[in-house]
Amino acid sequence: MSTPKRKTSSLNIHHVIYRGINKQQIFVDSDDYGKFLTVLRKYQPICGYKILAYCLMSNHIHLVIKTGEMPLGRIFQHVIPSFVYWYNKKYERVGSLFQARFKSRPIGNTNQLLTVIRYVHQNPVKAAICKHPGQYGYSSFKGYFANDLIDASYIRSFISPDDFNHFNCDKKDKKNKKDKIAPKEEFCIDIEDEQPRMNDKRAMEIMVRLSGCGNISEFQALDAALRDKALQGMRMAGISINQASRITGISHGVIKKAAAS
Repeated sequence: MSTPKRKTSSLNIHHVIYRGINKQQIFVDSDDYGKFLTVLRKYQPICGYKILAYCLMSNHIHLVIKTGEMPLGRIFQHVIPSFVYWYNKKYERVGSLFQARFKSRPIGNTNQLLTVIRYVHQNPVKAAICKHPGQYGYSSFKGYFANDLIDASYIRSFISPDDFNHFNCDKKDKKNKKDKIAPKEEFCIDIEDEQPRMNDKRAMEIMVRLSGCGNISEFQALDAALRDKALQGMRMAGISINQASRITGISHGVIKKAAAS
């Protein structure tokens, strides 16, 4: 069965989601988040793209990207391997970190663009990590118009910084400066995970306390008996099977079996 062709945008702007393989955690500490942003900066002049918004969540990445001559697929053939090479060396691991094919959706007008950017910036709020998008340190919202990775010139051409900030903090659809209703978020894409019972930061703290491991690689290297005991404790602490799999990289089947024993 052939891979379906990606839809293109007349504005060359797309909302992109890259997810960790098996929905597992990508970013373990602040250095990991920072390195990914450094890689995006490195390849901007090489690949000719512009970043209009981003949000790095623990197990997936949201980007709003405007391409030049190089198509999306080729851009990520540069960006993703560069980051994964660094990540695998740091954590002494091998193999893939991201799922093979990223999700993308074209953005056809400025109203859609505003709504998608708001949706991206609201992701940490939706995940109950924070109450305001400005409280999250790994998205482009805070300091948007002074962020050296963000090309804010296009956004500034049709909405003021104050209106943009207010719009991104409001979950309700409002009129923009030109009095056009921004569309609903039904065309936005997400990772389609179930809502976690607790945020991943708290779940990671529980995993570290129960296992003594500081990251996914250490947890996966545990003796099976110690691993299963930690998984049992995580389930008893209220961590869902999906969330436990995300933060440990352990399959659903192994977690279910450990919890049942």
